Amino acid sequence: MSAARWDEYPNFAKHEFTCKHTGRNNMQHEFMEKLQALRTEYGKSMRITSGFRDSTHPVERTKSISGAHTSGLACDIACSGAEAHRLLELAFKHGFKRIGVNQKGGARFIHLDIVDDGRLPSPTVWSYP
Repeated sequence: MSAARWDEYPNFAKHEFTCKHTGRNNMQHEFMEKLQALRTEYGKSMRITSGFRDSTHPVERTKSISGAHTSGLACDIACSGAEAHRLLELAFKHGFKRIGVNQKGGARFIHLDIVDDGRLPSPTVWSYP
């Protein structure tokens, strides 16, 4: 894995993926390359609601196993309805192996990640409670 090379992702800015708790950013090039390919084909802007999360982030501290966000291999994208359906189609096409869907309430998003190290189930799709 190598660090993200922000000049290679014309549709994204580093600050969109920076941990809101610590200000750190350890996004990985392999993930960002896939996300940029998805975004290019999607042809519309994508609002990133969560990118890199430090292991000290409150969301991560509640987990028994560190999530994909702490590895710089995940993000959450705000979307709903037909846009969510299109993003799911493209996510499968572009090789995202772990996909979470939250289409309830105000926090509608799709989680995409590429963790495949045996710690977390992969491939898999889940919905948030």
